[in-house]
Amino acid sequence: MKWMKFRIKTVTEAEDIIISTLYDIGLEGAQIEDKIPLTAIEKEQMFVDILPDGPEDDGIAYLSFFVEEKEDGGLEVGGMPTDKDTILAQIEQELEDLRFFMEIGEGSVTVTETEDIDWINNWKQYFHQFYIDDLLVIPSWEEVKEEDKSKKILHIDPGTAFGTGMHETTQLCIRQIKKFLTPETELLDVGTGSGILAILALMYGAKHAVGTDLDPCAVEAVAQNMEANHIPKDAFEMMIGNIITDKEVQDKVGYECYDIVVANILADVLVPLTPVIVHQMKKGAVYITSGIINTKEETVREAVEAAGLEILEVTYQGEWVSVTARKN
Repeated sequence: MKWMKFRIKTVTEAEDIIISTLYDIGLEGAQIEDKIPLTAIEKEQMFVDILPDGPEDDGIAYLSFFVEEKEDGGLEVGGMPTDKDTILAQIEQELEDLRFFMEIGEGSVTVTETEDIDWINNWKQYFHQFYIDDLLVIPSWEEVKEEDKSKKILHIDPGTAFGTGMHETTQLCIRQIKKFLTPETELLDVGTGSGILAILALMYGAKHAVGTDLDPCAVEAVAQNMEANHIPKDAFEMMIGNIITDKEVQDKVGYECYDIVVANILADVLVPLTPVIVHQMKKGAVYITSGIINTKEETVREAVEAAGLEILEVTYQGEWVSVTARKN
């Protein structure tokens, strides 16, 4: 099996935002190479206590994205046929756009071919059980310890869909969902990925959930995670399509149906999403957004208020922001 490898030279501070930005154009499974020392938590997650001294952190990072080559030599991203030059041009444009509001370093891109990279599964060696407040998040390949069996447990395997709960943006959403959830909650999760937010809402007592995503891979990931967490099939409905531009998807999702809408998506997607999604919300419904890098906070605030929503709370974790609002 051959892969086209797109390798970006950048700075460590820009890793998260570049990965998130390129995920939006269909590039997944980023391989990160940098010299940042592991934190105590990261060592715990990797079952590593002591590592030999590494080279001094120079602030440089390399991000590699892999696109599988078809038998005819063609490439496909997000289910759509494409080619090397198109992908390269998209990456370079996204990097240039990022330069306007943050330092990304050199931002050069090299393209090479490689073979037999199991990049979809290699990350599993680094994903181990962890806590989000009182919630234990655990993948299928690990066992729940006896002392943890009485706790609230979320079994999650993202597969090729985004969402393990480790990222700050997901944790911000989880805390806000728990805050506003009731036994009658109808929840809409836009960009559901692995289904983690909707599944968690159902575990904490929501009545019903609907998830939408652009990536067909989300369907299988959601189904597997529902089964792992004993979520009834009729409790969570999954839809593929672009709710921002596709009226058929909007109609299928329904209007003024939801008590909570959660969208853990990039700010540049939240801006066009917000004036559309208000029509799916009941009066008094809560809108929980995240995926917002701190430099884009004001942009999202303005979009939320322009859509007629009242901002209730803005919360922060690391360099990420969550804006929670209400439809009055």
